[in-house]
Amino acid sequence: MAGFDRLYLNANLATMAGSDAPYGAIKDGALGVTDGRISWIGPAEALPGIADELATEVMNLNNRWLTPGLIDCHTHIVFGGNRADEFAERLTGASYEEIARRGGGIMSTVRQTRKLDEEGLFEAARPRVEGLIAEGVTTLEIKSGYGLTSSSEICMLKAARRLGRGLPIRIETSFLGAHALPEEYEGRAEAYLDHIIETMLPTIAQEGLADAVDAFLENIAFDADQVRGLFEAAKSLGLPVKLHADQLSNMQGAALAAEFGALSADHLEYTDRKGVRSMARAGTVAVLLPGAFYTLGGKQKPPVELFRKEGVAMAIASDSNPGSSPVLSLRLAMNMACQLFGLTAEESLLGVTRHASAALGLGSELGTLEVGKAADFAIWNIRDPAELSYWLGGNLLHDRVLAGLSDRRN
Repeated sequence: MAGFDRLYLNANLATMAGSDAPYGAIKDGALGVTDGRISWIGPAEALPGIADELATEVMNLNNRWLTPGLIDCHTHIVFGGNRADEFAERLTGASYEEIARRGGGIMSTVRQTRKLDEEGLFEAARPRVEGLIAEGVTTLEIKSGYGLTSSSEICMLKAARRLGRGLPIRIETSFLGAHALPEEYEGRAEAYLDHIIETMLPTIAQEGLADAVDAFLENIAFDADQVRGLFEAAKSLGLPVKLHADQLSNMQGAALAAEFGALSADHLEYTDRKGVRSMARAGTVAVLLPGAFYTLGGKQKPPVELFRKEGVAMAIASDSNPGSSPVLSLRLAMNMACQLFGLTAEESLLGVTRHASAALGLGSELGTLEVGKAADFAIWNIRDPAELSYWLGGNLLHDRVLAGLSDRRN
């Protein structure tokens, strides 16, 4: 047999690959890595007797748990400033919508983000991303949407790409120009959408700055016809789509996302049965964002039982942003998804591994421990995978491996 660059022994493997065992678990397992990819996985007893002699390096995990690297599939983590003042306002009774309608909310962050260049945005986001890395995240989605001009949106996306080059993490980017109506286009939403479609989107696509196109369909943002035009333009350029859908009201966002074969529809508190069934038929992932639900004091929960019944995959993300979800921990979002939305501990881990990779269109490459996939995984000082959702905070990570490279070597 061929040798391994690294062989992990005495490991409990949560493969998340869909076997009958909870978590797809392989107790007393072994995992081999060659050229940055998983080259062998299974019970240690199935390894040929000379396997450890053929490995360049052998790691004894002493019965630690090894899971796929965590994937945070919905964030707005590149931005300027913060909105702690609005948090204080909400504590005294002001609603998110009220603050947004008087010029706060997203537009407040837009004004602060426009003041920063690429270097400033990179440096502002770096510690937030480093915090996610430290808790086992290996892949991170970052949206634009706080610039709302061609130059500022491009600047945000370039800063996001730079984070992927400057830090040990995979970065996926989403162009979210249709996040809010900028002040200079007040009362001219159609003109702004035309600008996105005719100028911003083609330039961003040509420069390869976005992996997907996103939009905010809501009564304080854009309507279904406007989003439909944007999605048609995105599809014509070969870019997949995703959608902020049904967060504050049911505007049939889930059904619209499914109509375009969206990778995901996100939030979904007000999604109805029709929307859920449309997502099931399209294979669109439901991305649950409990941090926003918690921060905004949500009253209506996403239809988790319907998602289960119809077979819609449920991902979980931090939605890290300065306003509605100032969450800097994906594991905290996992706990919130269990406590607030009723997910099981296994569903929670699936939501930040296998289902999160599907929400980014990366299911063939990431999200499970299987031969041929990227060797992105996390090694934990835990006795049961449920602990990843159970503990609120704390450093549970023993090691994180990205494309076969261990953080403990750095």
